Amino acid sequence: MTDADIHFYFDPVCPFAWMTSKWVRIVAEQRDYAVDWRFISLRMINSGIDYDSHFPAGYEEGHTSGLRLLRVAARARAEHGREAVGPLYAAVSGEIFDSPGAADLTPAIRGSRAFVEPLLARAGLPAGLADALDDTRWDAEIRAEGDAALALTGKDVGTPIIHFSPPEGTAFFGPVISRLPAPEDAVRLWDYVTGLAGFPGFAELKRSLRERPQLRSFGVDPGTAGMEEDWRAGSRKTTS
Repeated sequence: MTDADIHFYFDPVCPFAWMTSKWVRIVAEQRDYAVDWRFISLRMINSGIDYDSHFPAGYEEGHTSGLRLLRVAARARAEHGREAVGPLYAAVSGEIFDSPGAADLTPAIRGSRAFVEPLLARAGLPAGLADALDDTRWDAEIRAEGDAALALTGKDVGTPIIHFSPPEGTAFFGPVISRLPAPEDAVRLWDYVTGLAGFPGFAELKRSLRERPQLRSFGVDPGTAGMEEDWRAGSRKTTS
């Protein structure tokens, strides 16, 4: 997609990427923006890291399930066009984070054929695309796309990455939001973010204290605020 207004790089198992993507969809509908949904794998970003010492238990399996799902998305894009990625992302991550049973989904379930096949159907895609879950031939494409995103931001970031007004516009990690804004607030937040992105020399605005995202997978219902926690290097470390 060469005429996209936004390039949005996501990993389907990242809760903050999912929350930000829902906000971007609201804005895109109101502003008539075209979004090109692109891939970045947390498992690949962290390939040189000792998961046991840097992350809580279960993160390696969780990130691996995200890579498996990205392989399916890559094959869907190759065979059904770039427009297939957005609906598939919505189906997969909506199930992971917003479904009634989201809190009970393990990494093994999320990266399985039984999980992804009905979600492919929900996105209007053939169930046979699930064959890509174990197909490492897609990994080079996913890695290259993630590397392209990191070339725009630098490597000390996570997901999501948004490239505003590509190819000339600026790219940033985030914004990281824990609550989904109302439609009128969504556009106002967008204007603030793009205002910062358009200022020459602006690089970072950050705090590690975050609310748990307003997602069922975190036990946080819509309309309520999650517990505030200290997130460091993409994982929860302490709570307050």
